[in-house]
Amino acid sequence: MKKIIYIAFAVLCAACTPNPLDESKLFLTEDQANELVAQGTLLTLQEFKNTYMTEKGNYLSDTTLYRTRATKDGVNYLFSIDTIPASATPVYIRGRVTTDDYAGNFYKAMCIQQIVDGKQQALRLSVDAGSVGGLYQIGQEILIRVDGLAIGRYANQPQLCLPSYNNNIYANNAEQKIGWAPGRIPMAIFNARTQCIGKPDTSKLVYDEYKISDFTSVLNLQETREWDAKLVRIKNVHYTGYYFATSGTAKCTTGNPEDDTNANVFAPTTENIGYPQSRVIEDANGNKTAVSSSEYAKFAHFYIPGADKNGVTNCANYVGDVVGILGFYSDNAKYNPASDDWSISIRSLDDLQLYQDLNSNKMLDENEKIDANLWPRIEYTK
Repeated sequence: MKKIIYIAFAVLCAACTPNPLDESKLFLTEDQANELVAQGTLLTLQEFKNTYMTEKGNYLSDTTLYRTRATKDGVNYLFSIDTIPASATPVYIRGRVTTDDYAGNFYKAMCIQQIVDGKQQALRLSVDAGSVGGLYQIGQEILIRVDGLAIGRYANQPQLCLPSYNNNIYANNAEQKIGWAPGRIPMAIFNARTQCIGKPDTSKLVYDEYKISDFTSVLNLQETREWDAKLVRIKNVHYTGYYFATSGTAKCTTGNPEDDTNANVFAPTTENIGYPQSRVIEDANGNKTAVSSSEYAKFAHFYIPGADKNGVTNCANYVGDVVGILGFYSDNAKYNPASDDWSISIRSLDDLQLYQDLNSNKMLDENEKIDANLWPRIEYTK
């Protein structure tokens, strides 16, 4: 009898074994993508923003108010929503995924890039799913049908989205935050509208190399939106051991990052407010910008390069490149392009290629970068 039971169980298990995944149904070929696009309209990422994203948006009315923090001066809108009419003729965009949420610094968000005439265009995608990088891996090219969705700006950053209403009356400065703003696209809707083209290929990602002064010299909010979400490399910089404070910069402290909001790690507690923590980097000419990290990232409590339990005096001795997603995040009425409104969000600690430089007054060339001297990655311990 036992043999019969075991045999029957084995037969049942065999019957339940799923068929192997059909690769052709998971990844479009280039020809298949072109055939699909031929039935509709394909826009570049910048054409998409230029076509559908207006300054006020089309969602603003007497009854559908944006949060009161939305406008800078009654002319420029930091928060906006433009709905895109559903159409019988599909409207598409395509781009290659530049972010990875494994390390936790891109929560329910992705960025994509597209190279047009040799230049990078970029866009943020707001998707309501944790571990979205498991389905849309870094280096994966995707095709998205966008009609029926929306494009908006959250703190001046353009993104593919859907309208979302915030009614949290208990939030800090709630009177400024209640109202409509760009929200996340439910994963089921995003999946239904998105197809992968080919397999992930990180070798095809393009990293624009800039100096800090290249973007901090941008003069207006409209231009910052063209820079936002680009994958960039900033060369020959070091951490200063400071963070951007309400006015100017302040030196990081050495307390426990679970209690000390200014500890010399990447992202100490914000006491559950949730804003990104900034840590200042500087080039040889004294130009400064911020590297932005979430307190929920896996590396949040690692010391910034050169810092330790004694302080930040060694930070200037680790010099090299910072890679990440460039952004201009502004949710207040003051436009200050040289402030911490600009930041680079790293995807993981591998985006920091900083090497020991015993003479911090000079920059390292490629021949002087020794892997053995890569900054030590040390997590804070009590």
